Amino acid sequence: MKKTIESIFKPHLVPKEVYKGGKNIPASLKKIYKLSSNENPLGASPKAIAAMKAALDKIDVYPDQTDIRLREALAQDFEGQLAADQFLCGNSGSEVIDIILRAFLNEGDEVIFSNPCFLPYSVFSRWYGAKQIDVPLLAPNYDLDVENILNAITERTKIIFLTSPNNPTGTYIPKAVLDDFFNWVPRNIVIVFDEVYRHFADAEDYVTALPYVLEGHNVIGLNSFSKTYGLAGQRIGYGYTTATIANYVRLIQKPFLLPLTSIEAAIGALNDTEFIAETVKTVREGRTFIAKAFDELGITYWPTQANFFIIDPPFPEMEFTDKMMEEGIMVRPVSQFGAPGKVRITIGNKEANEALVNALRKIMGA
Repeated sequence: MKKTIESIFKPHLVPKEVYKGGKNIPASLKKIYKLSSNENPLGASPKAIAAMKAALDKIDVYPDQTDIRLREALAQDFEGQLAADQFLCGNSGSEVIDIILRAFLNEGDEVIFSNPCFLPYSVFSRWYGAKQIDVPLLAPNYDLDVENILNAITERTKIIFLTSPNNPTGTYIPKAVLDDFFNWVPRNIVIVFDEVYRHFADAEDYVTALPYVLEGHNVIGLNSFSKTYGLAGQRIGYGYTTATIANYVRLIQKPFLLPLTSIEAAIGALNDTEFIAETVKTVREGRTFIAKAFDELGITYWPTQANFFIIDPPFPEMEFTDKMMEEGIMVRPVSQFGAPGKVRITIGNKEANEALVNALRKIMGA
């Protein structure tokens, strides 16, 4: 029998779904507002840019062998509640997810997530031959289905993904729900708690992974410098957890993991408290402005704790996306994220938000 190279491919790597990022801005359009990728509405942290520029005359040599300087800066940012050895860094939050999965998964192990959610949870876990268990968020409000997540746990369950605020829905998990969850989940399971959009949340009962880490739970708080700090192009992220878990996961990290410019940019961004505050203020004010416009136009949307909205568009999702593009507004269909027919719209700066509302009024004839 003639054999081909495909005969030695790992079956679990054969693509079923591939993560697709948001589209880039078409060069043919003179003015367009990119409200499709949840990027920072103000650009990048000035202190991060200055730190990167200062590092440019050193890019001919290798960067730090480890991420210790950034981890020390993160420990300071968390006001000493965590030690430097409790942090994990990587080239984006997505890579931190990948490192965690590599550290804990064997072929045949199980990963639980809840659609609609960030597609890499399922795509990346498939790379390692894991069985993917989807316990969908509950309609109509996209609430976490704690009961069925707990019922789905088996002896092969290694990782459960929780997200708050959630991408693409913008919804969050209240503290009471999380308290109940952590009381019941077995202690031999790692909870990856994606809190990338945490800075924008203002609900009274919103909570991050921090108190659960401090209580000793096996949870990893996943974060990124792409949103609040405006460093999406530098691809840098981090997680925090117990020292036991962090020291174990770091065993598989490569030396010289992070580029010099990324390290310097991240440290600079952490110190830019004025930029962080202005970003959060811009997003929260934009959130109020856009929600009011949705109400006036009769557009169905879900209350959000993030820097974006998910909506039920007034036209089929691709038709709506095309009509908005014609008006110079890029938005993102999110069927790929497990939300068929829905569209995600990033909150921009004041000019972008006004352009968004004007475009909506035009295409709806309002």
